Amino acid sequence: MLRFALADDDPKDRETLRAYLEQYRQESGEALEVTVYTDGDELVEQYKSQFDLILLDVQMQFLDGMAAAREIRRVDREVIIIFITNMAQYAIQGYAVDALDYVLKPVSYFALSQRLNRAIARLKQRKRTYVAVPVKGGVRKLDTAQIYYVESQDHVLTFHTSVGEVVSTITMRQAEERLSDAHFFRGNNSYLINLEHVDGVQDGCAVVRGELLKLSRPRKNAFLEAVSNYLGEVLK
Repeated sequence: MLRFALADDDPKDRETLRAYLEQYRQESGEALEVTVYTDGDELVEQYKSQFDLILLDVQMQFLDGMAAAREIRRVDREVIIIFITNMAQYAIQGYAVDALDYVLKPVSYFALSQRLNRAIARLKQRKRTYVAVPVKGGVRKLDTAQIYYVESQDHVLTFHTSVGEVVSTITMRQAEERLSDAHFFRGNNSYLINLEHVDGVQDGCAVVRGELLKLSRPRKNAFLEAVSNYLGEVLK
């Protein structure tokens, strides 16, 4: 089941897009679940990283599509965003929020279906992996792609994720073993970093979601190499 969100404040456009999505569902055979929002603020207020793809109108009354996308990207870097707009220049701004594509109004079914084909192909290339993390009183199942980094401080291990912090009862060594098949790398004794969320390296620190995580001197070169190798795989 693919979970789509549609946010558009124009009732007529909203119904047209909803009809197109239903047509696409019938013709493609894809299992789609579509949730409709009447404005960007409504989408952002209820957002919990629950969607695979968002069709987002750029111009909306209370919270425009670009502003909504920026808020969504603060908590979800994986969801695919496709903008709906009547001005092509907004496509350039879309790169800042890692939008996959845009569709010009008035939207045609052909144009939308082509974008959806591309988006769904990308979604199917992703393989979600999970890790079971022991916590006090039980176990938490975490999507490894949603883990930004793991931090060890005063013998307490914290998983920093897109859905909040999860304090675990395991050791850093155990966490490293459980995440060995994912793209994680030790920055120092305190940080196990998901390379997917590294935005760069600055002043001897890994930049992760706007935070600076100190890299130890012995690990710095190896970390840079690991980031470069990861980007090479992603961009193939």
